[in-house]
Amino acid sequence: MADHPVNQCVPTQALGAGVDGHEKGECARMFTDKNMTEMLSAGLGPLTYRLRTELGGEVWHWNPRGTWSDPAHKCGYWTSDDSLGEPISVSYGYRLPRRGNTIDQANDDGYSRMADGDKESFWKSNPYVDSHFTGEPDDAHSQWIIIDLGAHKPVNAIRIRWAMPYAKQYKVEYWPGPDDDDDDWQPFAHGNIDNARGGDELIRLAGHPRSVQFVRIIMSNSSHTSAQASDDIRDSLGFAIREIELGHIDPPSPRSGAASKRGRFHDHVRHGPDRHRQTIVYVSSTDPWHRAEDIDFSIEQPGLDFILRSKLTNNLPVLFPVGVLYDTPENAAAEINYLLRRNYSLEGIELGEEPDGQWASPEDYAALYTEVARKVAALNPSPKLGGPSLQNFEDRLLTWADKSGNRSWMNRFLNYVRSAGVSFDFFSFEFYPFDNICADAAPQLGETPKRLTEMLSSLRADGVPHDIPWLMAEYGYSVFAGRHEVDIEGALFNADTVGTFLTFGGSKAYQYGYEPNYLQDELKCSWGNLMMLQLNPHNNQVNRLSAYYAAQLVTQEWMQPTSEPHEMFRATAKQAKPKSSPAVSVYAVHRPDKQWALLAINKHPNRTARLNVQFDVPGAHQPIDFVDQVEVIQFSRQQYTWHADGPNGHPIRSLPPARFTREGSSSYELPPYSLTVLRGKLPQQRITTGVFKERRLPSRRVPLTLCTVQESNLQPSD
Repeated sequence: MADHPVNQCVPTQALGAGVDGHEKGECARMFTDKNMTEMLSAGLGPLTYRLRTELGGEVWHWNPRGTWSDPAHKCGYWTSDDSLGEPISVSYGYRLPRRGNTIDQANDDGYSRMADGDKESFWKSNPYVDSHFTGEPDDAHSQWIIIDLGAHKPVNAIRIRWAMPYAKQYKVEYWPGPDDDDDDWQPFAHGNIDNARGGDELIRLAGHPRSVQFVRIIMSNSSHTSAQASDDIRDSLGFAIREIELGHIDPPSPRSGAASKRGRFHDHVRHGPDRHRQTIVYVSSTDPWHRAEDIDFSIEQPGLDFILRSKLTNNLPVLFPVGVLYDTPENAAAEINYLLRRNYSLEGIELGEEPDGQWASPEDYAALYTEVARKVAALNPSPKLGGPSLQNFEDRLLTWADKSGNRSWMNRFLNYVRSAGVSFDFFSFEFYPFDNICADAAPQLGETPKRLTEMLSSLRADGVPHDIPWLMAEYGYSVFAGRHEVDIEGALFNADTVGTFLTFGGSKAYQYGYEPNYLQDELKCSWGNLMMLQLNPHNNQVNRLSAYYAAQLVTQEWMQPTSEPHEMFRATAKQAKPKSSPAVSVYAVHRPDKQWALLAINKHPNRTARLNVQFDVPGAHQPIDFVDQVEVIQFSRQQYTWHADGPNGHPIRSLPPARFTREGSSSYELPPYSLTVLRGKLPQQRITTGVFKERRLPSRRVPLTLCTVQESNLQPSD
């Protein structure tokens, strides 16, 4: 039967795009009036603002005006000014001098202070996960460090040069690795340290060296001491380490002398103030303390007022972020207060960005989330709060098991916020499925619907509520730049992703790469980028890329560009060879103008697909076809051709989709690598529609079929 839609959406509200931080000076060139007009012509509606500083391990001065906790020295913890002064046109992040992670998710040009070779610098954990702020026992948020030696090396000793505050208790463990039978952390024989006193500690972890790659230090019971006199409690909360060394001690020498009897310590950690020269270190959290001199001019965020007063909002509510992992709850609450004072229309406040991809434990992120949520609720209960903007993953989002054996990152986060009694009003995630941008695109495109469906299904199984909005806050072919994103494959991926997400029951999808940009070659195999429009280094013209035309086709041809509800129905494609890889995806929508529109995607690079379209209608004795004229809107290599020329690559053919009509046919050809919209009416509009609350996921996937699309023999294209 076809009387049960699987979702309902308003396309002008459900299909949006995101703007992000960029390199120095780029915002001014990207966000010109002419470029913004061109961006809007793609037909996307709502806007989300992405926070690049959070990915770069930096604290965000969302307003350049504000106060330091130590104003005399212009350092400490920063809170931006929430009073209504001059509009904010641009803002910056500040590097963290107590940084622990070697790697970040933005420019990746920082480094860990525990492996920089500087005995004066140090890493410190985030004070806001200390029991002073959480009200939980001291060991509820034990902090950790993971050292990746890069290969298996002999280890039986560790030297920790503690700063203040230090850990009174800690334990050192090793991970055998994914190829070992026991895929969990194992203790060293002498790795449990009680009643530690800080300073420089050389610990013999075992009698004989063990070949390991990963070593973890778990710290609990802080000394709550500070190296300098301070009235700020945050200076004495958490744990701090100046430098860390890991390696093995030689067997004692028979020669005389105390040093020889102890054996020589061999350090396997590479030390240097450079991400590429030091051994990789990961930490559970980082102190947001910083100084005025730590400003990072290489990354700029477009100003709050500049974006929220621009025409890019389409006068719709905007999904806006606050920093959580590398910021303070006070600064986040001030930002939200500022937005409310300006009377900006907000879809919701997204707390943090990609905490799972930045190695935060679900409980630590949840504690920081809770701190912000409570401050906001005391300020104003109206803003909708959510997140966590999960990074793309496969199968299930897992982390190290807790004491009960639960490894589900999202389930543990949800359990925490529920017990804390704070709001979780929407769920957000990102979808970038293909890290290998150098691989052949065709097999990857065939996997897109399956990957996204499995990802969403696993999140539902892990307890993400179905009765709150699910937001795909970013989506794109890959987090790395490459040709597939600017060639026609990018158009196919985007349309397929949106169709899968909405059919599953998703609420809003935000396409990444809204701003015009330049080509990059990140993995040294091809030039490309996630973008709809290409900046020209020689003039102010922009090139319309395949993703631009795909957005237009989805928002203005498949969907009706109106603020009225559309109903999504499930379409099934029966292949001539059922065991073959699915080359065609089909998505069906019933529009307010009473037309049925099918979005058909042929993902085979060089074969035409012939589709036989039939509708299974309740009460009809047999499947029925479109009646009268069927509009066909088609985008393929006939309209778009990319010329690869390194950094000078560009489209040599960039045309809108072709349009033609067919008279009452049930068979349609889909060219290789193409998007096709088939739009028309049925002989009798007898299909009744169900009702779903807007922006809600249905409680279950409805296994009912609207239409059967038979993919007959794929034939070579001329």
